[in-house]
Amino acid sequence: MKTIGIIGAGEVGRQIARAAIACGYSVAVANSRGPETLRDLIDELGPAARAETAAGAAAAGDVVVVAVPLKLVNDMPASELAGKIVLDTNNYMAWRDGDFPVVDSGEKTVHELRQEQLPGAKVVKAFTHIQAPRITIWGKPNGTPGRLALSTSSDYPEAVEFVTRLYDQFGFDTVDHSPLSESWRSAPGQPAWKQERQTESDLRSNLIQARRTVPVDIG
Repeated sequence: MKTIGIIGAGEVGRQIARAAIACGYSVAVANSRGPETLRDLIDELGPAARAETAAGAAAAGDVVVVAVPLKLVNDMPASELAGKIVLDTNNYMAWRDGDFPVVDSGEKTVHELRQEQLPGAKVVKAFTHIQAPRITIWGKPNGTPGRLALSTSSDYPEAVEFVTRLYDQFGFDTVDHSPLSESWRSAPGQPAWKQERQTESDLRSNLIQARRTVPVDIG
């Protein structure tokens, strides 16, 4: 059984944990307040889940989900994440995160910044344009007409391959818009971010329609 480490026990992290367990994974979940504060969540998730520190979740995971906003000064356990596929679910929101001039100018994407902060990891953008509760209710079996699609992007093909497999297990098709320098195409304010119910063809079309502008500050 593969273990997914999940750093961040907000709604995104919780829903990914629920979906992962339903697909046969075990999870190691961390938050910012300490493992002892996760008792209710772990009880709900059952024996396939355990609480950890952020470093512990990173070390335990064969792959790791980072479900917390990026900070300009890295606060993730870089050494424990080295060599691992890291799913970055972050959306940049200036009202919440503060201004990131390098992102605002279009010089870099927020996911490229995450990759720079975790140089030994294989960062891949995932689960960024679907509201968290829908991760566990919108999935459909492979081949279902009208099956919805989610986007991903990475500088590492093996990371995209893993996310594609995970999306399929969760019930979604995949559209790859790699590398990370193109990850802005599904950022907040872009057509792919605004329209959640997208088939593969819808999503591809919306990614093409994206325009590189100053990010919309969605509060």
